Amino acid sequence: MKKILVPCDFSKPAINAFRHALDFASKTKATVELLHVIELPILSDSVLMPVLNFEKQLLKELREKTEERFEKLITKYAVKNVRINRHVLFGTPALMISDTAIKSKADLILIGSHGASGIRELFIGSNAEKVVRKSTIPVIVIKDYKKLSVKNIVFANGLDESNQHDLIEKVKALQAHFKAKLHIVRINTIVNFKSDLDSLAELNTFVKTYGFKNFSINIFNALNEERGVIEFSKHIGADLIAMGTHGRKGLAHIFNESKTEDVVNHADLPIWTYAIKNIPVEA
Repeated sequence: MKKILVPCDFSKPAINAFRHALDFASKTKATVELLHVIELPILSDSVLMPVLNFEKQLLKELREKTEERFEKLITKYAVKNVRINRHVLFGTPALMISDTAIKSKADLILIGSHGASGIRELFIGSNAEKVVRKSTIPVIVIKDYKKLSVKNIVFANGLDESNQHDLIEKVKALQAHFKAKLHIVRINTIVNFKSDLDSLAELNTFVKTYGFKNFSINIFNALNEERGVIEFSKHIGADLIAMGTHGRKGLAHIFNESKTEDVVNHADLPIWTYAIKNIPVEA
């Protein structure tokens, strides 16, 4: 891991994510790319064309104020021998985060989240959820800060996707980085019910196909998959949850709920996510 991108809006979850990034960087000699995105309101002129009605001086002041906040944050939490680069950009947070991750060649996005619920979750979602959906590199979502000692990782997998090789390799690398045990779990619900014998057969084929090491296989019954992942993680005392996401957008996102994004919004544990590539999604 060479670069960790940390979006920072100076909220408590964002600061927690920054502190976690410093912990990671101190162990991996990675550079921390600290990013703040200033979202400016869009106004309309007389012909209803969107314009930004801000003078250069105001933008300069906003940038300088952010730099001052960065300086205070870094002074308070900086770790010896960890390089920190600072970025101040103007635009839509989720888009600018994804764009900066690509341009900076980041290996990981580490983002803080308050979570989201109700109508806001359905139509807007948290910025963390949007980043999870758009990102082409792994994302870890953090809500609280504590020294992250990862010994047990839950890998929630439906075993029903045909193109998981890239995801599996990333999960293996994550497991190797922490030298952790991987708990592979299939959540059994009324909607996707399978007998234990059938589930065990699929799990055994899955682990054999991908050559996992230091793992357990599990079947957990729950009312829905999101709740099952969270309850199972608590049950075994997991330190981290790893999941793939389809990165659905628009109506496909609304009508085909992303289990990963639901867990991101509602779980207290850190969540590692990675977008499964080249899987067709129907609206």
